[in-house]
Amino acid sequence: MKPIVAVETANMTEQEWLQARTRGIGGSDASIVLGLNKWRTPFELWLEKTGQITPESADNDAAYFGTLLEDLVAKEFEKRTGKKVRRRNAMFQHPEHDFILANVDRMVVGEKAVLECKTASAYRLKEWESEEIPEEYIVQIQHYLGVMGPEYKKGYFAVLVGGQKFIWKEIERDDELIEMIFAAEVDFWNNHVLAEVEPPLDGSSAAEKFLKERYAKADTEKSIDLKAEYKPKIDRLLEVKETLEILKKEKLEIENQIKNELKDATFGFVQNYRAEWKQIISNRVDTKKLKSEFPDIYQKVVKQSITRRFDIKQIGG
Repeated sequence: MKPIVAVETANMTEQEWLQARTRGIGGSDASIVLGLNKWRTPFELWLEKTGQITPESADNDAAYFGTLLEDLVAKEFEKRTGKKVRRRNAMFQHPEHDFILANVDRMVVGEKAVLECKTASAYRLKEWESEEIPEEYIVQIQHYLGVMGPEYKKGYFAVLVGGQKFIWKEIERDDELIEMIFAAEVDFWNNHVLAEVEPPLDGSSAAEKFLKERYAKADTEKSIDLKAEYKPKIDRLLEVKETLEILKKEKLEIENQIKNELKDATFGFVQNYRAEWKQIISNRVDTKKLKSEFPDIYQKVVKQSITRRFDIKQIGG
């Protein structure tokens, strides 16, 4: 059975390609759906797939150079393994679920296998030097193998770490894991994206922004009874806030001790650490002085903003 081509991508602009990705769940989305991604959350992905935020582009340097170096990484894989790979400019889709998509970097010639090309920061070298593969990438390659069909038995990773360390690895198809991935993706797409029901809110900045915009204005006379399940949540929140206050004081104490040691020096060194206490000059408007000495000008430039402040107060025993 041949994999199904959803759309040819050879002549697509980046914006068209990003828009096409919003119509389904791709391999790089799989680890987010499963809650395994360190940088993005299911809630952020839901906002993107429902069109509430713009899909991430390759505007940042990491994404830009990752795309730029993809061909170099693929060629180095060929050189080191003796295998041949080819680009297939297409977006594939699952035969039963047309929203499960795959943008495979390269096909391995003569094998039913795919190649995923990566560039990684030097900070991630330990993850790739060991026998293991970062779990978000395992999920991504298994997603691809599942979309491509049961005859695709293998995937390869080619990784350029820190711009100077090349590593390649092989991974076998895992049908049990593929089934778990697709079950989670079907649930996410049907019960959250199509149903327009947000997944559980998380601590991401996207979730915070979403709440601020959706509930920007408050009814000053309105109050509600919270569900009983929120009592332990509030107890835990207060515990966390108390712990943070303790840690904040400890942080400031250590910082002040180091500053006292630095005195008027900008830098201080100890083994593999460098402490900095830089002098920064900034110019700010003295609003208090402006208001008292130039009240007319102040009234012309003042801008009212409305925000909502969240707090918890104990009102009884």
